[in-house]
Amino acid sequence: MVTFDVAALNDRLSELEGELAKPDFWSDQQRAAKLSAEHTRTQRKLQRYETLQDNYRFLQESAGVFPDEELDPVLHETQRELGRLQEDALFSGEYDAGDAVVTIQADAGGTDAQDWAEILLRMYLRWAAVRGFQTEVLDTSPGEEYGIKSATFTVKGENAYGILKAERGKHRLVRLSPFDSAHRRHTSFAQVIVAPLLADDAPIEIDEDEIRIDTFRSSGAGGQHVNKTDSAVRITHLPTNIVVSVQNERSQSSNKETAMKILRSRLAEKAEEEREAELARERGGVSMGFGGNAVRSYVLHPYQQVKDARTGYEVGNAQAVLDGDLDGFIRAYLLQAAGNGG
Repeated sequence: MVTFDVAALNDRLSELEGELAKPDFWSDQQRAAKLSAEHTRTQRKLQRYETLQDNYRFLQESAGVFPDEELDPVLHETQRELGRLQEDALFSGEYDAGDAVVTIQADAGGTDAQDWAEILLRMYLRWAAVRGFQTEVLDTSPGEEYGIKSATFTVKGENAYGILKAERGKHRLVRLSPFDSAHRRHTSFAQVIVAPLLADDAPIEIDEDEIRIDTFRSSGAGGQHVNKTDSAVRITHLPTNIVVSVQNERSQSSNKETAMKILRSRLAEKAEEEREAELARERGGVSMGFGGNAVRSYVLHPYQQVKDARTGYEVGNAQAVLDGDLDGFIRAYLLQAAGNGG
């Protein structure tokens, strides 16, 4: 059982504030950035705990004094914050506390799959906004008719990678296809890849002989500039066949730098997948979130239901989920993964 150690957090906050106060603190900028981020995270955890205490005292004192409907907002906020604290206790991986880079790829299903990939992109961006995370779309590859073939975006915030690990894998959509003139039911798939967004000094080396770099013209929105220069960059890591594209920056050099950073992140995620798969084999179980089967199904016809195949967690209001209401699925996954020992 993991407990919330307030005394240890206060001690660590004092240590960090002592470091931040040193005159030469910014002489090592990478170290300073890490400590500053940890300071912010530690402050936020303590503030969350204090808010919970205040709300708990208020609810105790107000029970029977105020009507239940007036206390409901405070109760819901308290339950939400308790859930966030519970999440905090589940993160023990090397990269869990940091930022994430997410790639969505259309899979089987043709135009429906490309439309589905775009729906998922919207879902995750909405979810991130509600959670208070910062997002930046780095690349989108438009579909032939509708939707997108793929998209890559970053998610920055506390425990972003640890939380989004719950979304890795294949997502399945069942609906009446808007692209079928006979309005038949179609099933389509999209793949969600989540990697830790590594710091610039991450110890992952990439051999220049193992990559192929292509440049091309940016597509989609971006003004006149993107139509005149081959500023977009695509990097292929030949040993793993991992492909990373970035086109949101103005210059080719900036896009290449961002693409290399994402490639290092994807390679780190591949190592994490292999480690988890090995641990699962040792435990006699299966690695959660990888492989060919869908991790979650979104059924819009003949009934509405979103169900996670790994945890059994399900919701009848599919539209709310597609609008970004994902926390229930994420928490169920994290609790089950923690119970499985990884």
